[in-house]
Amino acid sequence: MHILVVEDDHLLNNTLCYNLNAAGYKVDSALCKKEAEHYIEKQKYELIVLDVNLPDGNGFDFCKEAKERCPETAVIFLTANDMESDMLKGYELGADDYVTKPFPMSVFQKKLAALLSRIAKQSEEDQYKDGTLFIDFKEMTASLAGNALVFTPLEYRLLKIFTKNPQNVLTRQMLLERLWDIDENFVDEHALTVAVSRVRNKIETNGQQYIKTVYGMGYMWVGGVQK
Repeated sequence: MHILVVEDDHLLNNTLCYNLNAAGYKVDSALCKKEAEHYIEKQKYELIVLDVNLPDGNGFDFCKEAKERCPETAVIFLTANDMESDMLKGYELGADDYVTKPFPMSVFQKKLAALLSRIAKQSEEDQYKDGTLFIDFKEMTASLAGNALVFTPLEYRLLKIFTKNPQNVLTRQMLLERLWDIDENFVDEHALTVAVSRVRNKIETNGQQYIKTVYGMGYMWVGGVQK
């Protein structure tokens, strides 16, 4: 996991970086907003530890920029203010937690552990793996027996519906209703048939069956059984 620490207090910045490095995380350090912007232009971070008050701006503005660039990035705000309005503003911008200065490192570590556990759980929920087929819906990457697979966005959406509803019969109408694309363009019957066929051709090898046709009804995800 890659973490960016944005804090202008040199001692606190060094202390946070030392503890995060000791815990096994990759850590980059910024002392101001401009330096932090330079980092997020080149690197994707799973977590940003962010001071609200920076010498060349404020953490709220930077949080907004970081979230626009990568909405999945988690943010913990560090602030000398315990005002409810500041906390609400941070949460509205997508912050995951707040730590009010001064704070014991043990408190920060507990909040960090809880947040990272939540991130890991969400990441797991965005994946499918059965030992042969692996799909990461968040990153839109996949492999079969270690060999990379390429799916279209429509095929990823279809696979996510199937894998989240194993052993359930999904009618063609149910699938069509759930397959609106991000621009709200309708997916028609022909596109669905083609997508199912292409997915099958990519993942059903060596006598394995993942998608079973339930005649007269629709399809069922059966998860790699032998035909």
